[in-house]
Amino acid sequence: MKKNMLRIPLVLISLALIISGIRWMISDEPWMLDQVANEERLHMTFTDLLSVDENFTLSGYLTQIYRFLGLYVVGIGMFLLAFSSEKTLKIPFVRTRIYCVLGSLLIVNLIVAYNWIPNSHFIYVMWAALILFIISLYAHINISWNETD
Repeated sequence: MKKNMLRIPLVLISLALIISGIRWMISDEPWMLDQVANEERLHMTFTDLLSVDENFTLSGYLTQIYRFLGLYVVGIGMFLLAFSSEKTLKIPFVRTRIYCVLGSLLIVNLIVAYNWIPNSHFIYVMWAALILFIISLYAHINISWNETD
């Protein structure tokens, strides 16, 4: 049971990252996936922003930036998934490093999101990931792997 509490939350976080990244990579207008929060941050609508003649290349640039973001998010999700195998998670110092990095990323992302895009629906996804992280971290703290060094 504790092994599942350790691994399953990490796999779910990985899958959420991979799906989010793929959405940004395949969307025709990926900045519209969080339209309300982005427009609030810009203090104007995308229609107004993109209708200015000087901004005629902006949509292509935004698409490029979001595709790179999607690529990195998919990469992080795949990396976490690769290190979420039962065999890998039996190694205490690997688990500790995974939790340090993942915890730092989740907390920093929440802080940045609340400061820059406080009305983003992605904040709910980050809170869900943080809850899964805490469940897995709890299992990490309480698990007893019968290991010999």
